[in-house]
Amino acid sequence: MAEAHQAVGFQFTVTPEGIDLQLSREVLRQIWLSGVRAWQRHLIRFKNGLKRGLYPMHPSSWLVVTIGTLGSLHLRLDPSLGFIPRISQALPVGSLLSRSQRDVAGGLLFATGIWGAMVLAMRYTLRGLLSYHGWIFTPHGTSPFSTRMWMMMVRLFSGRNPKLYSFQPSLPRLPPPALHDTLTRYLESVNSLLEPELLEQTERLARDFEKGEGRRLQRYVQLKAWWAPNYVSDWWEEYVYLRGRSPIMVNSNYYAMDLLYHKPTTIQAARAANIIHFMMLYRQQLDREEIMPLMLLGTVPMCSSQWERMFNTCRLPGIETDTLQHMADSRHLVVLHCGRYYRLFVYHGGCLLSPCALQNQLQTILDDKSLPQPGELHLAALTAGNRVQWAKARAEFFSEGVNKRSLDAIEKGAFFLTLDDEEQGYRPEDPVTSLDAFSKSLLHGKCDDRWFDKSFTVVVYRNGSMGINAEHSWADAPIMGHCYEYILAMDTVLFGYTDDGNCHGSLPAGYLSPPQRLQWLIPQNCVLAMEQSLAEARALAADVDFHTFPFNEFGKGRVKKCKTSPDAFIQLALQLAQYRDKGSFCLTYEASMTRLFRDGRTETVRSCTRESCAFVKAMEDATTSREQRLALFRVASEHHQTLYRLAMTGAGIDRHLFCLYVVSRYLGVDSPFLSQVLSQPWRLSTSQTPQQQTQLLDLRTRSEYVAGGGGFGPVADDGYGVSYIIIGENLINFHISSKFSCKETNSHRFGERICLALRELINLFPVDKRNG
Repeated sequence: MAEAHQAVGFQFTVTPEGIDLQLSREVLRQIWLSGVRAWQRHLIRFKNGLKRGLYPMHPSSWLVVTIGTLGSLHLRLDPSLGFIPRISQALPVGSLLSRSQRDVAGGLLFATGIWGAMVLAMRYTLRGLLSYHGWIFTPHGTSPFSTRMWMMMVRLFSGRNPKLYSFQPSLPRLPPPALHDTLTRYLESVNSLLEPELLEQTERLARDFEKGEGRRLQRYVQLKAWWAPNYVSDWWEEYVYLRGRSPIMVNSNYYAMDLLYHKPTTIQAARAANIIHFMMLYRQQLDREEIMPLMLLGTVPMCSSQWERMFNTCRLPGIETDTLQHMADSRHLVVLHCGRYYRLFVYHGGCLLSPCALQNQLQTILDDKSLPQPGELHLAALTAGNRVQWAKARAEFFSEGVNKRSLDAIEKGAFFLTLDDEEQGYRPEDPVTSLDAFSKSLLHGKCDDRWFDKSFTVVVYRNGSMGINAEHSWADAPIMGHCYEYILAMDTVLFGYTDDGNCHGSLPAGYLSPPQRLQWLIPQNCVLAMEQSLAEARALAADVDFHTFPFNEFGKGRVKKCKTSPDAFIQLALQLAQYRDKGSFCLTYEASMTRLFRDGRTETVRSCTRESCAFVKAMEDATTSREQRLALFRVASEHHQTLYRLAMTGAGIDRHLFCLYVVSRYLGVDSPFLSQVLSQPWRLSTSQTPQQQTQLLDLRTRSEYVAGGGGFGPVADDGYGVSYIIIGENLINFHISSKFSCKETNSHRFGERICLALRELINLFPVDKRNG
């Protein structure tokens, strides 16, 4: 009972002497510490905002300029060439300022003006330097003098010790390509895919579009590019993600897998506690902007804007479009276990709970034997089904009272955690089935045990394996991947567990409130909506054919010795496997980033090209020699790398055409050409998961710490989704998805054909070069 009294903020009793008011010192202490923490956070953000606004100059440089200016005045020197006396004369003399004070104030104003001009000059010089992208087209292994000089200038004007968002004002805007260039590249990309009659028709539509409505649409796109920080990203987020009305489970959300061969603990509560603790430490670094901005070649900065909504973010359903809700801070997360929801506060006394304390809290949830409340078991299925149905149910049943308060706890939490009652992970005795099941579980689970609307859901299984299911609209996979690499490294390598598998740390002093069970009053009509969403989601999940496997016969180390790009090598292997699987070529999507520009997200690399088709046909022609095939491979590989570089530097095809289409819809312009372009399906959709912090999980010293990578669902009903991650020098992990309902696809068959294609490609190269 004493502990229960500590949890009460205040209590009072009526006595003959009056009202006896009793305040809880512990609660008042918590209130005080909460306020202190909030003010500390505001001060940190203010300081970071000041540094960011002045970068690449440091605030201390103002003091240097000011002292130099005032020192010169003291020595009767005028560094301003007469400007300081003019400024001083313009200031009032009287009760506020004496004549000598006016001279000092004039010097201060001049120094501040000069210093501000230096800040702007350095920033715009850096922006001009970063607008140059010729360096990216330099052949691998070469470094021309002009490129070296440019790199040196970028380093000179980049300042020192940048924060996460320091480079944002200096990043260039994404320029829209010339209309003629985009149309030319588009026609080239479909040259090998369309029948002659359809190709001729498409060329005619493109010519008419360029001479007609295309010019008008292009002007609007150019106006937006001039006005907005990025002419693509806001429309891409809204129309590709938020306006989609079909389920986001499988169709949009993606997943990331645990380490394959190393399980740091088998205790579910301990693994979840460590993950929570280091997730919140990462968020703390994010709030303080202590994460270093990613830089290509260690010099060229990339946009960091997508990090802003990683935590405290939730997608809210709407009738016509969803919205993203982002909170400035959140001190809790919501935990789901066996259909029951709990609010877990992760701070106590103004400090983040230790892993040991979090494990104790989570074990309380695992030990709870209570049953779900009526309607609670399948509640999360609403986020897995049709968006319109979820929007209507949310407005009708969760807009007031206890349901609204509980839903707010979920949507305003830092992230979402599922303590899954299943066991998943890699099993050496059954590697194929175990990895396939692991992938499907992370992608969709039981369809009612992940909150698919949260920015990400951490899933921890009963045997200690874990993974992440992430919502896609707020950011792209590499952003979530950066955080995930940090978590895996801190959890397994740098911090770890005790010998018995429990968390390090100790319980905090004083009373620690247990997790709060969220309460629901769910009417029968809402239960019916849940069941309908669940049935739709389970039908979608049951149709997903997933195959995940490691390819360890060789990796990028051997491919690089062949003097070719590992990504181009894999993409050409995928083209060969696709042709053998379907007997034809198809429109192929490979994701590329455009984060060299402010607010950049992705662009499409159309990997199926005239050059790749020629190479694949040569591989299928028994009369073609190995030398001829290798020559065609070289041409196709170089062309693919050129396309990838064009996409990275803003000269891609698809985002430009997408924005032209959006403008046409706003203007009510019917464009047969754009309608045809956007109706063509991507039957092979591919993406590489990059390793961004290889120093955290270095396979040279820790060979068992192999990241599993992640994957996504099939984009087309009759196509494949392929995600791959190149790990270390000798391993490539593949995640392949398709649909059982399509008789033309089979993920396991496609995986076998990918492996065969990789072997055949590496055998094209002479043995001495390959081993050299």
